[in-house]
Amino acid sequence: MRAAVLEEHGEPLSIEDVDAPDPAPEGAVVEVEACGVCRSDWHGWQGDWGWLDLETQPGQILGHEPAGRVVAVGDEVDSVSEGDHVAVPFNLGDGACPRCQRGHSNICENVMPLGFIEQAQGAFAEQLHVPTADHNLVELPDGVSSVDMAGLGCRFMTSFHALAHRADIGAGDWVSIHGCGGVGLSAVHIADALGANVVAVDLTDDKLEKARELGAVEGVNAADIEDVPGEVQAITDGGAQVSMDALGIATTCQNSVLSLDAHGQHIQVGLTTQDEQGMIHLPTDAMTMQEIEFIGSLGMPPTRYDEIFRMVSTGKLEPEKVVSETIGLEDVSDKLAAMTDYETVGIPVIDEF
Repeated sequence: MRAAVLEEHGEPLSIEDVDAPDPAPEGAVVEVEACGVCRSDWHGWQGDWGWLDLETQPGQILGHEPAGRVVAVGDEVDSVSEGDHVAVPFNLGDGACPRCQRGHSNICENVMPLGFIEQAQGAFAEQLHVPTADHNLVELPDGVSSVDMAGLGCRFMTSFHALAHRADIGAGDWVSIHGCGGVGLSAVHIADALGANVVAVDLTDDKLEKARELGAVEGVNAADIEDVPGEVQAITDGGAQVSMDALGIATTCQNSVLSLDAHGQHIQVGLTTQDEQGMIHLPTDAMTMQEIEFIGSLGMPPTRYDEIFRMVSTGKLEPEKVVSETIGLEDVSDKLAAMTDYETVGIPVIDEF
């Protein structure tokens, strides 16, 4: 099968013919019909996250936002069948650890991040293997396309979990989203669907325009504003109730925290780069004096995808609106390079392998 393989960090991926996977007894093989290209792939391509023991190694197949069809299942698989139309979460759980048993498989004690470690080769390929298929595979609703659902395994469901499960958003609350890449734009759309008033913050007007199309009532261009938190506080008449750092650099994290009103909630979704290496200075005295919460959020348990599907079925959520373009496997390296300078808008999706 064809796959885009990492040879060296920061260098173009190699398009190669590699062996197709066989299903483990509890696993399944999915033929990939579409896969998003995510900033997390960029992190892996850059060689980030060594501080998390997640630095990708040569030979790794990246890609963690796939949708496709099951083509083979192992002997021990019960609830998944050949032909099923599925999405695959990026944070694969074992389904058996105490966290999984409590419904928190997104932070499984034995989590395998799809596309970042040798044991979980990714979806920039014609096929991929999914371990513990009964637990990890999510059957998609009838009538949806794989391209429209490609971002579901990471960016869209990550934003949904952060805002619908981790934050406490009430009708009419102000929510500020800092960084309007794929996660941030998904968050804008979701926060709007949950009844919030959204302020989008980014460095480029095209992303802010897209954010407005997805429901933001105000946009703040951080390249033109010296005091971003002050601007957000002015728009929201005192500060947002919920704010998200959807990028993961020191500036967006700090701006997000400082944009909040008293008793506000900061949601950290973006993971950091080589500059921060997981450590960011925060205004802890202000957070204490204003009783501000700092909340981490990672992925989403696959058992809760039905919440998204119910909102999709009634038109309240439209994940396809965040998809910006479809590309071929050969174009992935160019898209990763473009992310270095934040040049992509929305979610590019591979649909030609």
